[in-house]
Amino acid sequence: MDRKFNEVSRKAIAEKLGCTPEQVYCVWQCKTLQNIKGLFSSDVESAKGKYYEATYNGDKQELYLDSYTKESNELIKVTL
Repeated sequence: MDRKFNEVSRKAIAEKLGCTPEQVYCVWQCKTLQNIKGLFSSDVESAKGKYYEATYNGDKQELYLDSYTKESNELIKVTL
């Protein structure tokens, strides 16, 4: 199931970007019960500064795809 989710998500994102699924990579993925969520990105020019969140709803067998643009990247020094 997790592998199929990854493949289907990368294919859907690749179609949006006009690239191949091999050019899309998964940054993070988590499965809870029948639902799966993953964060994806790509190094192709049309995806610069963007990341994609794919969510699979196992109850409805639907895939939701959200896209985000990075607004900032700031360094915060902390001591733990």
